Amino acid sequence: MSNETDQEAAGTPAAPKAEKAAKPPRGDKPAKGAKAPKEEAETKAKAPVVKDPPGYKPRLKALYLEKVGKDLKEEFGYKSVMQVPKLSKIVVSTGLGEAITNKKLLDSAAAEVQQITGRKPVRTKARQSIANFKVRKGMDLGIMVTLRGNVMYEFLDRLVNVAMPRIKDFRGANPNAFDGHGNYSLGVTEQIIFPEIDYDKIERVSGMNIAVVTTARTDAEARSLLAGLGMPFRK
Repeated sequence: MSNETDQEAAGTPAAPKAEKAAKPPRGDKPAKGAKAPKEEAETKAKAPVVKDPPGYKPRLKALYLEKVGKDLKEEFGYKSVMQVPKLSKIVVSTGLGEAITNKKLLDSAAAEVQQITGRKPVRTKARQSIANFKVRKGMDLGIMVTLRGNVMYEFLDRLVNVAMPRIKDFRGANPNAFDGHGNYSLGVTEQIIFPEIDYDKIERVSGMNIAVVTTARTDAEARSLLAGLGMPFRK
């Protein structure tokens, strides 16, 4: 007779069989298709991309499509609409030589340019070292932002219709500030002409350079394009 049978006959209950040790929980796995906690946190941390509503056109873009483009085609006798010059991009930049000794000026200038343009600028670096000015190659000396699409048209609209009329003793933009290839450069001496800038909160008054790049082949074509979009050229 087995040992268990002997124990039952003697009235002693048999010892229970040893059960397998339960494995410690490893944590709940995410359901199929669900994001892991780390991935979900990273997704929430990303700022949402703000898109223009469907069918939205800035005022100057609509003006170009409805009137300016047609006027240019008639004025210069273009055979195809693809020959009609248009805006390509606008580059807003500023150089800060004082940033060599005061790095905070770059931060404040970047914040102001972002307020004006609605886009985050990047820092520009020195291309070579200049010992007399204590400039080392690769040193941050300015900021720059490139505008395209709807943001470009909105910025140009605010520039020519709101900011430039606020310039003291303004008599018009220089009609000869073209580079010979249909691109126009405009210098602004004070950033406070833009209504987005609060004069009481700025660290210093500084200027910036605004380069308007077009697809025009000649300066005359580019001048007619910008004049049609409202650029107040001096006569």
